Amino acid sequence: MAALSDKIGELDPIAKKLSKKLQHLGIETVEDLIFYYPHRYEDFSVLSEISKLTAGQEAAVLGRLELIASRRSSRQRKYLTEAVISDDSGSTKIIWFNQPWMAKTLKPGDRLLVYGKVAGDAFNVYFNSPNWQKTGSVAPGILPVYSLTAGVTSKQISSLVGLALSKYGQYLKEFLSNQVIEDNKLKELFWSIEQIHKPVSLNNLSLARHRLSFDELLLLQLKSQLSRRKLKEVKAPQINFNEIKTKELVNSLSFDLTIDQKRSAWEIIKDLGRPEPMNRLLEGDVGSGKTLVAIMAMHATFVDGWQSALMAPTEILATQHYRTIRKALESSGARVGLLTSGQKIINDIDVGKKDFLKACSSGEIDIIVGTHSLIQSGIDFKKLALVIVDEQHRFGVRQRQELKNKGGLTPHFLSLTATPIPRTMALLAYGDLDISLIKQLPKGRLPIITKVVAPQHRVAAYDFINKQVSGGRQVFVICPLIDPSDKLGVKSVSEEHEKLDEEVFPHLSVGLLHGRLKPAEKEEIMNNFVSGKIKILVATSVIEVGVDVPNATIMMIEGAERFGLAQLHQFRGRVGRGEFQSYCFLFSDSSDEKTAKRLDFISRNNDGFSLSEYDLQSRGSGNLYGVEQSGFASGLKLADINNVELIRQTSVVAKELAGSVDDFPELLERVEKLGLVDHWE
Repeated sequence: MAALSDKIGELDPIAKKLSKKLQHLGIETVEDLIFYYPHRYEDFSVLSEISKLTAGQEAAVLGRLELIASRRSSRQRKYLTEAVISDDSGSTKIIWFNQPWMAKTLKPGDRLLVYGKVAGDAFNVYFNSPNWQKTGSVAPGILPVYSLTAGVTSKQISSLVGLALSKYGQYLKEFLSNQVIEDNKLKELFWSIEQIHKPVSLNNLSLARHRLSFDELLLLQLKSQLSRRKLKEVKAPQINFNEIKTKELVNSLSFDLTIDQKRSAWEIIKDLGRPEPMNRLLEGDVGSGKTLVAIMAMHATFVDGWQSALMAPTEILATQHYRTIRKALESSGARVGLLTSGQKIINDIDVGKKDFLKACSSGEIDIIVGTHSLIQSGIDFKKLALVIVDEQHRFGVRQRQELKNKGGLTPHFLSLTATPIPRTMALLAYGDLDISLIKQLPKGRLPIITKVVAPQHRVAAYDFINKQVSGGRQVFVICPLIDPSDKLGVKSVSEEHEKLDEEVFPHLSVGLLHGRLKPAEKEEIMNNFVSGKIKILVATSVIEVGVDVPNATIMMIEGAERFGLAQLHQFRGRVGRGEFQSYCFLFSDSSDEKTAKRLDFISRNNDGFSLSEYDLQSRGSGNLYGVEQSGFASGLKLADINNVELIRQTSVVAKELAGSVDDFPELLERVEKLGLVDHWE
């Protein structure tokens, strides 16, 4: 029996012949083909007069073939077919390559419909390898253009889609109820699929795009709502809040908590006291004090007799978190462990791996900090109640799942991110999480001064840096990944290190940090930088997440145009953590106007949330730092992340449907097919 899950090769002989090539486009089944939308359209719905053609335009003309001939080009060794077509307004030339048979198929006097891109210049225009129809009398309409792979044309995909809809259209079930369709003024699914692939008019195309965009946003948010519902069916440890102990911790700090920190900490502590698992994202701008809020959550968990685990994306950051937690909770009696590939430490004492694992499984360690090592086999927890993942978009779903399951209980989940997320994107990418925001920076923080440095001002910037280092300050230098084959950035960062060390600052100690170094080597370099032995640290983006060196006051970024604003903001956040004025220098050789505007915007704005909104509008969600890792973008083919009204509309519908989705099996099936990141599952 036929089904949408049939392999594409079963459609017809042409599909079978192209099946392996279509796999490169992610098309393996008939359903994949039907939902493989065009990425743009060519509008040939109106015929043009030949005399009014201009170079570069997409046009369709209807005329009489005046002459046609085919010859072999001696220079390029290709067959060249040349023709002339005319209408009442004038005539123009047509050229086709390697199609000598056309001179036999077409004859002077034939009426020809020709459409495609007009080539030439202001004085002479012609059609270069256009599409054509021999007896056409009407314009070809709006034609779909698909993303392609070698050996497959848009015309072939369009033809196969038409065949698939005629053979399998009956199996394409409407999954929205009549009520939802009517209330939201939507078109039917089958009609929308037909019109998105072969629109009769621009208005129909708009209506089809609206329906299918609605579907994408609704399914995405409905999946989040179902994940929330599923969470409420799971039992979690209820952490009893000890107000006295929490006040002791807060009073031991050398600074006052901001209002945002207090509010976020209270939201988390209330979640910990509930019987269902917390599923929360703690989002804060760089330097806003997220780590301290996380420490308060771990402290509350420890005081009530439970274990916490914090997983960081890099060994450098895991080590820093361990030291910060140890210092903050030293007087509390909490036993803190650090587990990475190169370190097994309990309360500052090195131990063997076997002893560490035993202490973890027996409950002897209260707070365990680590990297991916925390999810390796053989690690168990006795009473794991809280899992914290720092910069969680850097970890896959499976990794979070494995850590969550350690200990056999269902622990609370807290994700930390310093990547500011626009509100609409947060609703989509993290709709299954509650969100706590920290926007305020600690009192006394001086705003970082950011300057875009043109090539002619490079020497002056070096002089300024030299004076800063002479005054006792330190410098980060970030290099972009220039060679795609050099995925760890070793080449570019090594060349920059050599230049700075030997030519620019030969009198200063210049360190080098990149992804190919061993963990022990990285730790030694960072320790030397923190202690002040290294004055200038040249690094790849490995330094971007969370590293805290209060004495570093200059962030120098080479090839700044290669990074998104959010990532540049992350780099900038590595300085400005001490009492001294800090600076960020953005070096760029680019003459691109858009790049200049982006870099100028970040030089005038220190607010990460404003930057993320600007990045989203100017570069799109697919280029927004952190989004590609979050996984949600894979569910959006047509929907516009900036369409706030449609996102809010589908959010309301998703909440209304979540409680009754079991009554709509087709809808539930569509949700389950959605291959998206689920932050809990």
